[in-house]
Amino acid sequence: MLYWLLKYVILGPPLRLIFRPRVEGLENIPATGPVILASNHLSFSDSIFTPLVVKRKVTFIAKAEYFTGKGIKGWLTKMFFVGSGTIPVDRSGGQAASAALDTQLDVLRAGGIAGIYPEGTRSPDGRLYRGKTGVARLALASGAPVVPTAMLNADEIQPPGQLIPNVKRVRIRFGAPLDFSRYAGRAGDRYVERAITDEIMYELMELSGREYVDAYAQKAKSQPARPAPA
Repeated sequence: MLYWLLKYVILGPPLRLIFRPRVEGLENIPATGPVILASNHLSFSDSIFTPLVVKRKVTFIAKAEYFTGKGIKGWLTKMFFVGSGTIPVDRSGGQAASAALDTQLDVLRAGGIAGIYPEGTRSPDGRLYRGKTGVARLALASGAPVVPTAMLNADEIQPPGQLIPNVKRVRIRFGAPLDFSRYAGRAGDRYVERAITDEIMYELMELSGREYVDAYAQKAKSQPARPAPA
């Protein structure tokens, strides 16, 4: 109930008025049945704008830190994510991350939409980074189509670390659904999982127009920032 209240009464109307979403390919999202929205990740606001423009409920996973912040800001952030049905994930890996994927698998088995960021974290510089194979495991286990979702300018609206977003028209592009039924019965095959993930990331590169980097974003964040182009 809180999800729909936020979307259509509290947050949705003013956000649509301010950011005037321009959406391409919305018809590529099936009207019924399980769907995986696999998106590049440019900004905190990605998890706000995507559910805003999709008619059906979208369930994302987000880092657990969003649910444990202190003060008014922390409480508001937690309430937003709880109300939007977002699932916390412990990014330290292992069984904690698997539990979050299992929960999203439950969403898909119930015929819902699961949103996921294959890069695992926000891009540190706007480029598209190597995808982690959790999205492939979801696709293989559920049989759901994967709709590549390109956030085109969310990093211009709310760059990492910026609390107040810039007022600018948000642009989102949904690609044609990807069917991986040809890999049925291959769950657990790491080569298949990597092939599926790479195919999804290629589609995201094409849709977004962003430069692709064959390295994990989390590793890139731990390295010194690259110099700006001359």
